Amino acid sequence: MPKIGMEPIRKEALVKATIVEIGRTGSLDVTVSQIAKRAGMSSALAHHYFGSKEQIFLAAMRHVLTLYGAEVRGALLAAEGAKARTAAIVRASFSTANFRREVIGAWLNFYVLAQTVPEARRLLSIYHRRLHSNLCHDLRPLLGARAEAVARHVGALIDGVYIREALRSTSPDAAAAADEVLAYIKLELRDCT
Repeated sequence: MPKIGMEPIRKEALVKATIVEIGRTGSLDVTVSQIAKRAGMSSALAHHYFGSKEQIFLAAMRHVLTLYGAEVRGALLAAEGAKARTAAIVRASFSTANFRREVIGAWLNFYVLAQTVPEARRLLSIYHRRLHSNLCHDLRPLLGARAEAVARHVGALIDGVYIREALRSTSPDAAAAADEVLAYIKLELRDCT
């Protein structure tokens, strides 16, 4: 008999185990068995809940994107004014929940997965559009017509910092990463103040 109420708990454990295993190996070359073992259950149960390794990876990225979205919304609620809101988006991108070794590895591998899996490509596209839209909304009052281009550059910088961080062996420094992106924004805003 299945235990009532265990499915969401087990799914969450599998999603978290997926993120940890991808971060540990640095690739999507992890097996459902490895993920299930880390989550403390059988690979058959993992397959039962998700159907395939690809679906487990997608669920893990949905989880990461959900956490990221919550961080951004919370940061925006606390920020007043366009400059503060822009900085809040950047800082949320490098929060301790988002900018830790295993999540960085998951993001890097998510980009790889998006090249061949349409659902991953769709999720990545949604993330990019939301980031761009949020940045444009707050950069437009500061930069006018240049907001679109600067928002694209900021998005590319955020992605680039994640990629570079994935290749380092040291612990991620979220504050330094955010400051690096914010320094670029400050340069773009220097003629607008």
